[in-house]
Amino acid sequence: MRSHRPSTRKSPAASSPSSGKRTVKTHPGAKPWRLILRSPRQTHRLGRCVGQLLQGGEVLALYGELGTGKTSLVRGIADGLGAEPTAVSSPTFTLIHEYHGRLRLIHTDLYRLSASQLEDTGLDDYLNGRTVTAIEWADRWGSGLPSDRLDIHLSHRLPSARRVVLTASGPSACRLVQRLRHLLSTRRHTGEPQPTGVQLPRSRRISL
Repeated sequence: MRSHRPSTRKSPAASSPSSGKRTVKTHPGAKPWRLILRSPRQTHRLGRCVGQLLQGGEVLALYGELGTGKTSLVRGIADGLGAEPTAVSSPTFTLIHEYHGRLRLIHTDLYRLSASQLEDTGLDDYLNGRTVTAIEWADRWGSGLPSDRLDIHLSHRLPSARRVVLTASGPSACRLVQRLRHLLSTRRHTGEPQPTGVQLPRSRRISL
């Protein structure tokens, strides 16, 4: 695992938000997908499923209050990529952590950054079509976020349960959500033995 501190280079997209290269619009046809995670283990398992499906270049924008499971989800993503999940920690102070599995995973936390500081992060250097980028407190980046990304909103539901809403913006993110839906649906229909499940609306359950 590597840690990086902010560089002194300015992010091209952040310094010129009116360039038209990046927007926050939802991809046509994409609808929010809502799930209930009843334990931290389920949060990890959802992340692991996402990690297993990543092909490189995906941007995962994570939103949610403190303690909603953003870092736990990233641990699962690292696990699904074949990186060491126990090495994953919140990159609040070093800003960027780097993990290596079958793909490189960049994990960043923008919680403590101001709009002006975001220009010096160098995050755009990692948006190269090969690296997976997971961004906690992604709302801090605003219009600088890539237009093709998967937005993951986590919120408290019960003391140990979390509500997660996945919204795809862009073709790559839409394909990722479609593959994730297929993977979870296949597991449910084949009856793979799993100790827990993810609850969907109308009490439908999908095993993780």
